[in-house]
Amino acid sequence: MTSTLERETIAPRTGSGVVVQQVGGRIGARIDGVRLGADLPPETVATIRAALLRHKVVFFSGQHHLDDAGQEAFAQSFGTLTSAHPTVNTGSGRVFKVTADKGMAANAWHTDVTFVDRVPAISVLRAIALPPYGGTTVWANAVDAYDRLPAPLRALVDDLWAVHTNSYDYAQRDEESDAPDANYSREDFVSQVFETEHPVVRVHPETGERAFVLGHFVKSFTGLNTAESTALFQLLQNRITKLENTVRWTWQPGDVAMWDNRATQHYAVADFDTHYREMRRITVAGDVPVAISGRPSRVLRGDASAYSRIDELIS
Repeated sequence: MTSTLERETIAPRTGSGVVVQQVGGRIGARIDGVRLGADLPPETVATIRAALLRHKVVFFSGQHHLDDAGQEAFAQSFGTLTSAHPTVNTGSGRVFKVTADKGMAANAWHTDVTFVDRVPAISVLRAIALPPYGGTTVWANAVDAYDRLPAPLRALVDDLWAVHTNSYDYAQRDEESDAPDANYSREDFVSQVFETEHPVVRVHPETGERAFVLGHFVKSFTGLNTAESTALFQLLQNRITKLENTVRWTWQPGDVAMWDNRATQHYAVADFDTHYREMRRITVAGDVPVAISGRPSRVLRGDASAYSRIDELIS
């Protein structure tokens, strides 16, 4: 049996020359030996997908050649793409520009776009402009957090549901600014309101693993009052974001991160003062989450079909 130390030092190499190096005990791997872009060999795409499903987030360095078109082509190797965002237009049909110049970033733990029913499957994020310090991003493993629950908590969450919405002011509770991004305002973000009831625990469509669906788009838990929802949310979030369950990436020029949005949460750290930071994200479409019971998520408000088309919605 391979020890923990051996797992950390062995870099699996495939026949295609791709090297996958684990960087964290519970989440994260670095992938070397691949030039991202269009027309990757099928075996390379398969290797990256397998690493992504196992490690939840993977990192590529030295991708200085990559532009928006190349990033889009690479992401498309893993499935149909969504539009840039359900409500915000940053100038591109597919590329979501994430900028900050006042120390603001997505500085709340979240899974991307859980306020719609068809939660994105994969996100691909490319560094464009980096501050001289700070601006790291942290990911947490939502599968491992569930797996480590004690039996009483697991019994509680297995049939628990939560309402997610983009109109909930989670981002303003601890911030003075009304603008979550230098490119758009709070009004832009809520220009169309979405509300969706998701299972707190979903079954991953590819791996069969059980993963938390939480993060700061959660407004409340179904059947619980505000005080109860707040207390339970914090209890569960603390388990997901425990430091041992996370990996933190210090960005360098040419870096690309790719994560399984169905199995993770992430947090962009706003510790770079007034320096400019710009990232560009492209998103692979996902499906409607399904609970352990087999029941799918339920739309309460809003139609996300213009954002992400899926072949068949479960009704």
